[in-house]
Amino acid sequence: MKIAVIPARGGSKRISGKNIKTFAGKPLIAYSLAAANASGLFDDIVVSTDSDDIAQVARDYGATQIIKRPESLSNDIVGTFPVVQHAIETYQQSVQQVEHVCCIYATAPFLQAQKLIEGYQRLSQATDKHFAFSVTTFPFPIQRAIRLKGEGVEPLDHSQMTKRSQDLEECYHDAGQFYWGTTQAYLSNQPMFAPHSIPVVLPRHLVQDIDTPEDWERAELMYRAYVAG
Repeated sequence: MKIAVIPARGGSKRISGKNIKTFAGKPLIAYSLAAANASGLFDDIVVSTDSDDIAQVARDYGATQIIKRPESLSNDIVGTFPVVQHAIETYQQSVQQVEHVCCIYATAPFLQAQKLIEGYQRLSQATDKHFAFSVTTFPFPIQRAIRLKGEGVEPLDHSQMTKRSQDLEECYHDAGQFYWGTTQAYLSNQPMFAPHSIPVVLPRHLVQDIDTPEDWERAELMYRAYVAG
């Protein structure tokens, strides 16, 4: 038994109504729902929300279960894990037991069904792994990061500044699209960023956080150029 859990809170301080705001012609959450459905992996696609409006849009675009989250899990300081855990526990109490869960962010218009499939296949075939999630590379060597100091700047690590780019280790970051895990790993609070997690590498042009109006504009331009175009 496999389910997707899409957390979609109603409140958003920086982009009002972000999860169902129109993005390139459709509500933003519709893209995550479409990819989940296209993968053919899930017995149910669950949306966890505190909003009736989001619940209705989610149903219209392919969600098969809505879980109404309590007020205690609906503020902007609650992390993703407690929301997913609540969804798993509620689903198992009312429907049936689950073996694998994929948390999919509602703000992932570049999500591809094939990457969801890859993540599940790699996790299900591994004997010593608990999670599989999307990552991508940094566009610039993070070893050469600088900080602003007064009216000037300074390197975070002076020893790295004279090294050639090709001599620096390539580094990755969470791509913020999907997080496969075993039910046991989610419910027992196993850490995500650990050796027992499998990285599913995405190209940078298919990754964009959407937290600010500037992010939104950039993401729409990227979507029209790389996906819709």
